Amino acid sequence: MAKFNFDEIVDRRGSDCVKWDETDVDGMLPMWVADMDFRTAPAIIEALQRRAAHGVFGYEHVPQSYYAAVVGWFARRHGWTFRPEWIIYTTGVVPAVSAVIKAVTVPGDKVLVQTPVYNCFFSSIRNNGCIIEDNKLVYSNGTYSVDFEDFERRVADPSVKAFLLCNPHNPAGRVWTPDELCRMGEICLRHGVFVIADEIHCDIVMLGYKYTPFASLSDEFLANSATCTAPTKTFNIAGLQIANIIAADDTVRKKIDRAININEVCDVGPFGVVALQAAYNESEGWLDELLPYIKSNYDYLCDFFAAHMPMLKVLRLEGTYLVWVDCTALGRTSSDIISELRDGEKLWLNGGDIYGETDRPFVRINIACPRATLVDGLNRLLHYVERIVK
Repeated sequence: MAKFNFDEIVDRRGSDCVKWDETDVDGMLPMWVADMDFRTAPAIIEALQRRAAHGVFGYEHVPQSYYAAVVGWFARRHGWTFRPEWIIYTTGVVPAVSAVIKAVTVPGDKVLVQTPVYNCFFSSIRNNGCIIEDNKLVYSNGTYSVDFEDFERRVADPSVKAFLLCNPHNPAGRVWTPDELCRMGEICLRHGVFVIADEIHCDIVMLGYKYTPFASLSDEFLANSATCTAPTKTFNIAGLQIANIIAADDTVRKKIDRAININEVCDVGPFGVVALQAAYNESEGWLDELLPYIKSNYDYLCDFFAAHMPMLKVLRLEGTYLVWVDCTALGRTSSDIISELRDGEKLWLNGGDIYGETDRPFVRINIACPRATLVDGLNRLLHYVERIVK
């Protein structure tokens, strides 16, 4: 029997959350930013309550049990064993990515991305004075793949110093296979390009797919990469500001540690430290029930589109809880679709243009919500489509 109730509606309005309180428009339904509308795992809540009851919240010492929790989780859950001393903690994966870019590049260098991709990649590259190099993913048959010929051509550019890998990929929904990761990793090794792996969505993988940590594939990949991870997407604790960088090479790790301090993101709070340990040590059962629920939401969405909006193409979701939808049939730009949905239906989605998808109009839908919320959002989208498709 199910132990956790993901159908529960938790009213987040008035809690000063970005997702629900960013707008004062009455009745707006936000299905955009990548956090979940589920209450986090009970063990995390209880651990936070115990820590809050202490009543003193000074500067935090990160204990050895924290590192053991991170190592144990990846060994148990993903078959990747690494040393505790390879871990550098920080406040979030975006600060982590930015710090690694600072560590392995100098202003004017190029950093390779694969669009469409998480929009903060662009700002992290620019904020470090670097230049974005784009290996566009190939869209075909309801999914994306890597153009390896173009990938190698761009990696071979001596100005390209780092490759920012998104694994699993947001917003394309891909969980890269070991073969794909190996081809990308070998090309980067061949041309001396460092791999920065954003693997924050690593635990949100659909049945039939398997996340592979890039650094786990070979000792060479491990030495030529830094992996950015966090429990925040997995357990819906993004506001607690905790993440980790795993870097095996001593020289690279020292540079990253220096960059973390330059960027002033070297201190974390007690609640993030406590929450990570409760998540990784005590909350695996919660995740094991969450994943089928998200998959059932995805299946419901696919059936709804097939029955009512077959002209819109839902891409295959292998990982993350973010569904990518091709809206070419609507004859509008993604930014037009987003603004018309917000103004006319009070439905807030993300448009593909912010992720660098300029060839076709896409929208991104966050399905990590109770089924009733999903149904509401889909009906609002359907009402919009029925109004504009004659």
